[in-house]
Amino acid sequence: MTSDLMSRKYERLLLRPTQSYARPVAAPIYARATQDAFVFIVEDDLSMREGLVDLLESVGLQSRAFSSPTELLNMELPDLAGCFVLDIRLPGISGLDFQARLVAAGVRIPIIFMTGHADVPMAVKAMKAGAVDFLTKPFREQEMLDAVTRAIELDGMRLDSDRQAIETFARFQTLSEREREVMDLVTAGLMNKQVAGRIGVVESTVKIYRAQVMRRMRAQSLADLVRMAELLRSAPAPITSLGVMADRLKW
Repeated sequence: MTSDLMSRKYERLLLRPTQSYARPVAAPIYARATQDAFVFIVEDDLSMREGLVDLLESVGLQSRAFSSPTELLNMELPDLAGCFVLDIRLPGISGLDFQARLVAAGVRIPIIFMTGHADVPMAVKAMKAGAVDFLTKPFREQEMLDAVTRAIELDGMRLDSDRQAIETFARFQTLSEREREVMDLVTAGLMNKQVAGRIGVVESTVKIYRAQVMRRMRAQSLADLVRMAELLRSAPAPITSLGVMADRLKW
């Protein structure tokens, strides 16, 4: 991937959600995993929705509940760790189909499924598609809390990776076009002499550009710079709003 493509791909990484639902966590046992976290619930049964919201709030978790997937399409996704709790059978579109569309759209927030009509093939399909848990109704409250905590921990690691990519790209943006070109070639494995021949300068000039790249990218070694280049080339840009994905989801 060229430096221009890397730049265009990561422009969206510098954007931040405008809305946050953060509030203090009440239960110390969940504080580390759930502080500044959120849960989106999609469940067509009103009593179940209300019960889940009450349960999550009892341990300090912030949540929003919806009766169908389409209701949450225009929601801004907080820049927080979180998860979806989805019923398998939903009006208009099943939870499994919704999961498939989220995956296709690049939404990587963990999903917990719940259903009163579970079977093994359904559970296997959900887990293969990336679900972190599959709970059969009626489930114990502790089972849901444990599943949500695991999902939030996983999403926290995803966010850490995204933030690392954002910081790396912000430093990449400070490089000149020639410095980006040198970074591309050096991290592709070319020696200084080869880089010089490729861009039409003397080797000593390449060494100067290379030193500038190392300093501006805050790379401690060539291996460190290579890891940064791979991160820029491969890390997916985070999705901050389900609304902007509506067309891709074809709703």
